[in-house]
Amino acid sequence: MSTRELRRAEVLGRVKSKTLRLTDAAKIQELSYRQTKRLWKRYRGEGAKGLQHRSAGRGSNRAKPEEFRRKVLQLIRKKYSGTAQERFGPTLAAEHLAGEDGLEVGEETLRRWMLAEGLWSRMRRRKAHRKRRARREHFGDLVQLDGSFHAWFEERGPRGCLMNMVDDATGDTNCRMGEQETIWAAAGVLRSWIEKHGIPRALYTDWKNVYKAGAHRKRATARKGVHDAVRTHVRAAGDPHHRGKFTASERSRGAKQRGTSRSPGKEAAAQGDPGLRSRECVFGSGISS
Repeated sequence: MSTRELRRAEVLGRVKSKTLRLTDAAKIQELSYRQTKRLWKRYRGEGAKGLQHRSAGRGSNRAKPEEFRRKVLQLIRKKYSGTAQERFGPTLAAEHLAGEDGLEVGEETLRRWMLAEGLWSRMRRRKAHRKRRARREHFGDLVQLDGSFHAWFEERGPRGCLMNMVDDATGDTNCRMGEQETIWAAAGVLRSWIEKHGIPRALYTDWKNVYKAGAHRKRATARKGVHDAVRTHVRAAGDPHHRGKFTASERSRGAKQRGTSRSPGKEAAAQGDPGLRSRECVFGSGISS
């Protein structure tokens, strides 16, 4: 019985014990008086079971025949069952039953049948667990290099690209403003870093043509020249040993928002430098220097 039917049985039981009038029972159940009288008549003749819906327990008029159900499940056990890695799911099994065996059955119907017979179980595919790696222990072990496109001038100038370098161990940041994220802009901010802190042991970059080998001859030649001159190891963002960290642009942008009262774009615009070609800013652990 449903919750509503059980509640009706409780109310009509009070009517039977003469602690409640039928008119009041109709108001409690939010039914008309005529409908309550019909329910009361059925309750007196059959008890609480008489309040149950007459269609309860009956099969659907559109249900598949039992013989058809047994045939489908027999085929699934024979052809489409197996271990959790080998067995067919309801959707795929329904497609093969229709195409190969000529048995049309809905995938949701088949899902219910397979669940009832233990031929299928609901499996949740969880994403692979990843944990954030610890930062490097020493300054210069790994430096992240990235470009951040943003409206640094707001509405007072063109959009620019902030080339950032962030030390993984300390969070020290060195950045230069440019127009685009190019090999020359990357080489410029790297040279500025080397002049201040020396050559980093490894660079962590994106999988872009700026940083990885490409088909363009001039870019490839320039990239090789920078690599040969610096002699540092370049690691791409897809390296499994270095996943799970924010990009340099995200980390340095957060540092600037926490540690400065003015963004580099505002400072440049205030000094009348719309080109953004030679602006440099250096931050130590997120605090402007």
